Amino acid sequence: MRRLILAALLPVLAAAAAPAAAADGIVRVGAPTSAILQAAVVPAGYDTIYVSGMTPPPLNPGAPAGTPVQFGDTKTQTIGVLKRIEDVLKGQGYTMGDVVMMRVYLVGDPAKGGGMDFAGMMEAYKQFFGTAEQPNKPARVTMQVAALVAPGMLSEIEVQAAKKK
Repeated sequence: MRRLILAALLPVLAAAAAPAAAADGIVRVGAPTSAILQAAVVPAGYDTIYVSGMTPPPLNPGAPAGTPVQFGDTKTQTIGVLKRIEDVLKGQGYTMGDVVMMRVYLVGDPAKGGGMDFAGMMEAYKQFFGTAEQPNKPARVTMQVAALVAPGMLSEIEVQAAKKK
């Protein structure tokens, strides 16, 4: 009897958890008020692009290596990283709205007591995702790492994007 009830409720529960497919055919699962998705379902017939981890461009190439003056704070670095990703995507015919998965690596910010500056990263993130101009949001993981490729770098991001062939 329990199996029968569960089987009858599954389609209702699934419909409540997953919004209807977007016009592009990708199903984005998650609360509209959340900054990220719970999941993104990419159907057959889509091309994908895997963008390697991008690090921030130097703000001041003449500054001493590994200093905040060279790369800026977490928010500034994340904006620079997301602009680099945006350029790579644009060069391949994609947009930030096509991003379905994101991995964010943050180094502990010495100016913030050594912990990752999640709030600074989110301030930058919200300029690119979930906006009136670009409402799509990706599924995402954010983690603190010990270090990145160069001293002073606080943010590195990799993404996967998908769009209809």
